[in-house]
Order: sequence, then structure tokens, then C-alpha cells
Amino acid sequence: MSDMSEAPKSGLAKRLPLIAILVIAAIGAFTLRDYLTFETLRDNREALLAFRDANYLLTVAAFMLAYVVIVAFSLPGATVATLTGGFLFATFPGALFNVTAATIGAILIFLAARWGLGERLAAKMEGSEGAVKNIKDGIDENQWSMLFLIRLVPVVPFFVANLVPALVGVPLNRFAISTFLGIIPGGVVYTSVGAGLGDVFARGETPNLGIIFEPQILLPILGLCALAALPIALKAIRGQKD
Repeated sequence: MSDMSEAPKSGLAKRLPLIAILVIAAIGAFTLRDYLTFETLRDNREALLAFRDANYLLTVAAFMLAYVVIVAFSLPGATVATLTGGFLFATFPGALFNVTAATIGAILIFLAARWGLGERLAAKMEGSEGAVKNIKDGIDENQWSMLFLIRLVPVVPFFVANLVPALVGVPLNRFAISTFLGIIPGGVVYTSVGAGLGDVFARGETPNLGIIFEPQILLPILGLCALAALPIALKAIRGQKD
């Protein structure tokens, strides 16, 4: 009898981190959206720069911690955080701080999802038959390519790209490596925009966040997407020949 009562408790305990993320994300979407904004950065820019100049290492640590929390709990303001990294620390090392913090936050979501749902769901998919099993096998056969693709394609939401790999049993090391490398192009672009915010503030303008869709930026990223998809295409061609 005690074993039967402990099993549901254990299942609930595993889901608590994921439940906490979802609850905090929902609360944050309504309470923080008016604070983690470009306007907030603009209005507090002088205080931030002064604090950075007086406490550089502390500023780096506090910034990265805040970025990890924003990503891990899917709070609004990830783009503003990336711009802030460029504004405070320049394109480099700002891009390194941004990409590292975003990767850590993504790993936390990944672990929470896999611990709460992923292991059981992956086991069910592995033991299933038909279309569901074929989908999982297709992902397993092209894990690296698929992981890089969902990071490189600008239209894939970051939260979705963190959850899906956890739910299909992707190993942590592959997820971490593909996340870090895959978000570098977009991260560098937005960090460089943040690095130029001083001039934008001086002109009283807002940054061009659509820059990633301009041809000189988008075409190289699409080239990386095509390179990531090449192994999938080759396997498909070989499969048709066989």
C-alpha cells in the first residue's frame, strides 16, 4: 500500500521543477513585461554603465545570473537582455556572456522537462509502433542535424527548441553543444546591435531588431541551415536508392 502511495508522490516530485517553470513563466509574462524592456534599458543606461565601470566582475556575474533566470523561466526580456550584454560589454566578450548564459538557462529547462516528462515519454515512444516510432527513429538518426537546425532557423521559438529535445530523449551533451554553437550566429548579431545602442540612444531612436532578416545577415544563417540539413538530405537520397 505504501509503495502505491509513494509512486504518485515520486511522479509529482519529478514534475515540480517543470511545473515551477511554467507557473513562474505565466506570472512573469504579466508582471515583468513592462519592466524588462528597451525603454527600461534606455532610462537606466547611465547608472548601469557607472556600476559596470566600478564593479566589472560583479556586473558580469549579476548580468549572467539574470540572463540565466530569464531563459530558465522563459521570462519576457530575453532580447533586451541580449542587447544589454552588447551595450555593457561590447560585441566581445558580450556575445560570449550572452551565449553562455542562454545555454545554461536552456540546459535547466531541458533537465526539468526531461526529469518530469521526457524519460517516460521517450520510453513510450521507443516502445510504440507505427508513425510515432518512425518519428522518433527519424530524430534519433539525425540528432545533430536536427538540433542545429532548430537553433539556426530564426522562426523556431527558443522555449520550444529547449523542450522538444528533452521529450525525445536527446543526450544532455548533444543538447548543450548544439545549443551553444547553434545560437552563436543570432547571438552575435543581436549583441552587435546592443553594442551600438549608445549611438541609437543619442539619436533618440530604437534599435533595428529586424536586422537578422536582412539579406546580408539572413543568407549566411540560411547557408548554415542548409549545411546542417545536408546529412538528412544525403540519408534520404541513399534510402531512396536502397
